[in-house]
Amino acid sequence: MQAAIESSIPGLDEIHQAADLVYQLMPATPQYTWPLLNERAGAQIWVKHENHSPVGAFKVRGGLAYMDWLKREHPETTTVVSATRGNHGQSIALAAARMGIRAVIVVPHGNSREKNQAMRSLGAELVEHGEDFQAALEHAQHLEQENGWHWVPSFHRLLVAGVSTYALEFLTAVSGLETVYVPIGMGSGVCGMIAARNALGLATRIVGVTSKHAPATALSFVRGEVVEHAVSTRIADGVSCRKPVEEALSIMRSGMERIVEVDDDEVEEAMRIYFADTHNVVEGAGAVGLAGVLKDATSGSCVGTVVTGGNVDSDVFAAVLLKRHR
Repeated sequence: MQAAIESSIPGLDEIHQAADLVYQLMPATPQYTWPLLNERAGAQIWVKHENHSPVGAFKVRGGLAYMDWLKREHPETTTVVSATRGNHGQSIALAAARMGIRAVIVVPHGNSREKNQAMRSLGAELVEHGEDFQAALEHAQHLEQENGWHWVPSFHRLLVAGVSTYALEFLTAVSGLETVYVPIGMGSGVCGMIAARNALGLATRIVGVTSKHAPATALSFVRGEVVEHAVSTRIADGVSCRKPVEEALSIMRSGMERIVEVDDDEVEEAMRIYFADTHNVVEGAGAVGLAGVLKDATSGSCVGTVVTGGNVDSDVFAAVLLKRHR
């Protein structure tokens, strides 16, 4: 079983190949340690700023790797279809457009207006279906079968190879990280961190952070099997997973130390802290990692986390900031 898991994780050569693709579009994103944030946490915290990517989120890296493979191996492809709450969809839309491929993206009703606008601006055709991400995903799979389009999953080895490049940058730029806290949605981000950590032969502990209001991944991690559970988070839509991917779960159980769960109030406080201490705008899912660091007393003296995205609707962010004055 362990050998099978290891074979499904991209190695160092594959991550470097993905990095060559990524750097054709964007430079490496920065990582900073912020004095006010350190003072607040009582530890040195390094933050990897994936909100500084061309789509404001780490997902763009995976889309570039996947679409490069698709164009080379299946040049006949004219249309891809996928499901998203926003950042994965932006990644696929941008990468597909670069390859001259049509992208149809399914989002649930009530999805972020500004993320929807961003996906359309990148060339995506949006379809609204269902009340949550899982319903949108199942409809996207139906469209694939009905129309013969190419299905782009939310989790795939190629996506992991692409997003592993952020982790490779982070772990090579900052030595001595004891623990890294990574938000978990469908799993590519944390599996990318596991892949890079393993490839570099480091002892850095990896802690996943999820929303208490989307407990399927935490339940699945403990039980060792996929557990489906309803989601109710009001702020961390990017980690609102109702049904984890079995392959991602296997990798997480093999390479991740544990999971910390945070509630919506803790996520909103982390969003406010990021703005006050660093003046970065961070979406709910992007702030989950910091919420985990601040909640977890066993984090260590030198820890890292990643702002996975900064794509929060203006009115939502304004409401979060105003709560501190009530």
